[in-house]
Amino acid sequence: MEVGIVARKGSERAASLAATLRDVVVDAGESVWLDEETAGALDAGDDARPVDAFGDCDLVVAVGGDGTFLFVARNAGDTPIVGVNLGEVGFLNAVPPADAATALRAEIRAFRGGGLDVREAPRLTASASDWTSTPAANEVVVQGERRGPGGGIDYEVRVDGSRYAGGHADGVLVATPTGSTAYNLSERGPLVHPEVDGLVVNEMVADEGMPPLVVDADATVTVSVADDAGATVVSDGRDTATLDGPVEVTVERAAPPIRIAGPPSDFFEALGKLS
Repeated sequence: MEVGIVARKGSERAASLAATLRDVVVDAGESVWLDEETAGALDAGDDARPVDAFGDCDLVVAVGGDGTFLFVARNAGDTPIVGVNLGEVGFLNAVPPADAATALRAEIRAFRGGGLDVREAPRLTASASDWTSTPAANEVVVQGERRGPGGGIDYEVRVDGSRYAGGHADGVLVATPTGSTAYNLSERGPLVHPEVDGLVVNEMVADEGMPPLVVDADATVTVSVADDAGATVVSDGRDTATLDGPVEVTVERAAPPIRIAGPPSDFFEALGKLS
C-alpha cells in the first residue's frame, strides 16, 4: 500500500503530526510518500514526491484545515483522502488530531481487507471554446475584470438551455454543496447539506437578480457575456483565466469526484463553528 501524507505548509504542529503518521505507515509495513514541502520540514528527502504524483497513491492523508484538503484534492486525482483537522471548522477534515493515528491504522486495515469506505463529493469545470478550467471543489465564478461600481458583467444565465436570469452583476457563482459554505455563503447563498446532489447558482450583487437557485448536480449552467471585454473565470478562488468576449462559459460536473475516506464529519457541528 502506498500512503501519501501532506501537511499544512509552514505549520510545525502539522509537520509534527505528519511525522507521527509517517511512523504509523512504516510500522504497518507499508510505503509512505511525503509531498516535497512536508519532506523538507521532516528532513525526509528520500520520501519526497511531487504532490501531483499522489494520484498514484492508494490513500492520502491531509493534515491541516480545509485548505490543505482542497490542495490535496486538486492534485490527487481520484485517490481517497483522509482529512485531519487542524483548522477552525473542518467540513472536509473530520479526524481530530488525537484520533489521527488510530484512524490511519483503521484505513490501512480496511485497505488490506478489500477496500476503503469512500464517500464522493463533486467537482466542477468551466469551459469555453478550446479552454477548460482546473477542476474546482468549491465553486466556479464568472465575473468582470473588477467588481463594484463601473465593474461587473452584463450576462445571461441558462440552466440546461433554459433562461434563468440575466442583467448586470459583479458576477455569477456556481458552487458544489462543499462550496456552499465558502464563497457562496459570503454572497448570501444557501447552505447545502453534503448529501444533497445539487449545485448552487448564485448571482453576485445583481442589479435585478433572481434568488439563488439549487439545480441538479448534472445540470449544465451557461453564463453568456456579450461584452467585448469578456470575462474572468476563477476556480476555487485560486486559478484565474481571462477570456475575450463575447464568450459563453459552460459550468458542469467534472470527473473524477473527490473521494473522501475515514469517518464523516458532522456537518451541523461544523456549521456551529462558523458563528
